[in-house]
Amino acid sequence: MGLLTSEHLASIGVAEPSIDVEISRRDIQKYAAATEQQQHRYIQGDEAPPMFIFNLFSPISALADMRTDGIARSKVAGPKLPLKRIMAGGTQINQHRPIKPGDRLIGTRKITDMYEKQGSTGPLIFTVRSLAITNAQGELVLEEIQTSIAR
Repeated sequence: MGLLTSEHLASIGVAEPSIDVEISRRDIQKYAAATEQQQHRYIQGDEAPPMFIFNLFSPISALADMRTDGIARSKVAGPKLPLKRIMAGGTQINQHRPIKPGDRLIGTRKITDMYEKQGSTGPLIFTVRSLAITNAQGELVLEEIQTSIAR
């Protein structure tokens, strides 16, 4: 196949700039209400639900960078892929510590793997990205691993 270039492969392991966020009780409560959480600890904002981190470490997009449906245009790091149709290939979340109000968290994304396979309708490129979230003490709080498939 040979669709991945040396530029693609060189992006493996290169971290994007980290994003630093401070978690407030109000942020947790708003997320809990928006996602109809039922557990008292989430509703009261004592602890963040597991999916609270979704988009928390994404850059905030300007209105001009939004699509007509209100979703931010993708600004994925790394070289452009030769295959343009992108599909979700799975997400794995490993939570090591609860996220609490007052936590200062640092999220760092990077591509951890890229590889090709031949699918039944043509070539596929798999890109595996990780988001490592640590606290101010440098302790690992959560790891998110996402796989995307280009075809």
